[in-house]
Amino acid sequence: MRPSGRSTDALREIVIETNVTRYAEGSCLIKCGETHVICTATVDERVPPFMRNSGKGWVTAEYGMLPRATHTRMRREAKNGQSGRTQEIQRLIGRSLRAGVDMVALGERQIQVDCDVIQADGGTRCASITGGWVALRLAINKLMKAGLVTSDPVLDHVAAVSCGVYAGQPVLDLDYAEDSEAGTDGNFVMTGQGKMIEVQASAEGSTFARSEMDTLMDLAEKGVAVLVAAQKAAVEG
Repeated sequence: MRPSGRSTDALREIVIETNVTRYAEGSCLIKCGETHVICTATVDERVPPFMRNSGKGWVTAEYGMLPRATHTRMRREAKNGQSGRTQEIQRLIGRSLRAGVDMVALGERQIQVDCDVIQADGGTRCASITGGWVALRLAINKLMKAGLVTSDPVLDHVAAVSCGVYAGQPVLDLDYAEDSEAGTDGNFVMTGQGKMIEVQASAEGSTFARSEMDTLMDLAEKGVAVLVAAQKAAVEG
C-alpha cells in the first residue's frame, strides 16, 4: 500500500492554472498533489552571445525553491551561489524544453522560463518541466498573435514524471514519503508523441533489474500521456 493510498499506476491530482502573473508573457501554477510550482516565461529579443547572428532562437530555464517550500527553512540561493542540485535541475529543464522547440522558427530571440517551487512534496523538477512547457507555449502564442513569429516553433508537448521502486513495487509519480524511501528513483522526460528526451534513473538503496526498468518506462508513458492531456486542457481552455 502506498502512503497516499494510490494505485501503483496513479498520478497525484494534477491542476494547471494559467495566466497567474500579470507581467510574464506566459505563466502557470502547476499543482502535482502537494508539489506546487509557479512557472513564468519571459520573451527577450536578444539571444546569448554564442547564438548571435545564427538566425536561431534559444530557450533556457532557471529553477529555485522558496525558503519554506520544504519542511524546514532553506537559505535563499544567490545566482552565483546555487547548489549543484539547483544547477543540474535548471539545466535539465532547459534541455527538456529546447527539445520541443524549432529554434529557427522561433527566430533570433530567447525565452527564459523561471520555475519557482512554492511547496515541495517530491517531483519538483518534473512539475517544473511540465508547467514550464505550458508557460512557454503561452508565451509563443503571444508572439504568434503579434505576428512576430509566423510559423509555430513548438514541435510537440514536453512533460516529465517520476517513477521508482517503493516497498518492492514499481510505482508512478513518487511523493516525498515514497521518494525518501525508494530503492530506485527515476525521472522520465518525454514528448507528447511518447518519444524520450531524457531518462535519469539510479539505485538509491538496492540495484534494480532490467524488467523493473521496463515497467518504470511503461508507467512513465502512461503518466506523461495524462500530463499532456492536462497541458492541452490548460492552454486550450
